[in-house]
Amino acid sequence: MKILAWVVKRDLLLAMRRKSDVLTTLFFFVIMASLFPLGVGPEPQLLKQMGPGVVWVAALLASMLSLGRLFSADYADGTLEQMLLCPESLALIVLAKAAVHWITAELPLVAFAPLLGLQFGLSEQALWVLIASLLIGTPVLSLVGSIGASLTLGLRGGGVLVSLLVLPLYIPTLIFGAGAVDASTSGLGAQGHLSILGALLVLSLLATPKAAAAALRISLE
Repeated sequence: MKILAWVVKRDLLLAMRRKSDVLTTLFFFVIMASLFPLGVGPEPQLLKQMGPGVVWVAALLASMLSLGRLFSADYADGTLEQMLLCPESLALIVLAKAAVHWITAELPLVAFAPLLGLQFGLSEQALWVLIASLLIGTPVLSLVGSIGASLTLGLRGGGVLVSLLVLPLYIPTLIFGAGAVDASTSGLGAQGHLSILGALLVLSLLATPKAAAAALRISLE
């Protein structure tokens, strides 16, 4: 596991040197989620009903905004090719990079989500469920997004291609993430939705690093 710890430490250090990238993603998330109440009006019931979906869609799009940076810097300076040549598992390296992407691009979104939920009039219980669903669901976005980022590495217009590739794969996470908060608000309980999100996370942890590693080898050949 030394290679996993080394990649995480290295990428976190590089991310701290590019704080503007982290702030750009967070600013996009806050602005997008805040524009909806201004556009639809101050009706409390309508805002409460649409709030979970809006926050989740904003988090999803903000996550996609930063996917292009997942491998691009290492690809540009040749580090990624050296990683492919090292005897360590490339899938572990991909897993470490996806973990750093979640820490730097999506964990700040989870921290700000309760503040955005307040402007939609969500109850305290709904806010806790929103945080739980984002904590479980956003790692899936990073893991699945790593496959799209690997397949489009070095291509012109790769950002658009990443969106086309990963958006259909994000739909189950979006449905059950927003559905958990809706179920909690309506009194049905969010355990079922959170359990499915947990299953998606386990499946992503098992499958996506190997798939992204294979895609990286294809992109670099």
